[in-house]
Amino acid sequence: MTETSGLSDRPGALWLLNSAGLALAAVLAWWADSATLDWQPQRAWPEAWRWWSAALVHFTPMHLGANLLATALVAAYGWAARVPSPVAWAWIASWPFTHLALWAKPELLHYGGLSGVLHGGVAATTVWLVLRGQGAQRTVGWMMLIGQSVKLLVEEPWGAAIHPPSELDVAVAPLAHASGSIAGALLTLLALRLARRG
Repeated sequence: MTETSGLSDRPGALWLLNSAGLALAAVLAWWADSATLDWQPQRAWPEAWRWWSAALVHFTPMHLGANLLATALVAAYGWAARVPSPVAWAWIASWPFTHLALWAKPELLHYGGLSGVLHGGVAATTVWLVLRGQGAQRTVGWMMLIGQSVKLLVEEPWGAAIHPPSELDVAVAPLAHASGSIAGALLTLLALRLARRG
């Protein structure tokens, strides 16, 4: 690696930067008015920032703490997988698409939280490992793919818009987990194809 090599040349580096940025933004958003940032379907077009800011809103301290811990785990997963910059950019690009599917649940009047975007990050890293990993890395990728798929099926994203509050003291919107996963996986496939052509 030469002295002129940038961040994008270091596998996993941009991924860590993305993860740190998400965590910091979520902490800062804690002190903001959640009603101006969370997902509200009737305001999503005139207030388009909500496509991004909804992920940063957390409704209880435990909700925020759990998602910050999950962000650290996703950061470690991508770092260990040494994901290249195209995969990291695909994860960034999947952020607003995570909330696109919420239009299918108009009864979900408010939504916030990093979990959908984090599911997208896991899916992006998993696609990278399945397609480009070697040996044990590819095995880990397949195990994660099966595990995440089972988790999403158990959550039944086609069912109720929300699941009742759990130990996090906040309701869960399983559709966001599914849409984040799909967006992360599809945009990673696209990014890898474009990178190969380049």
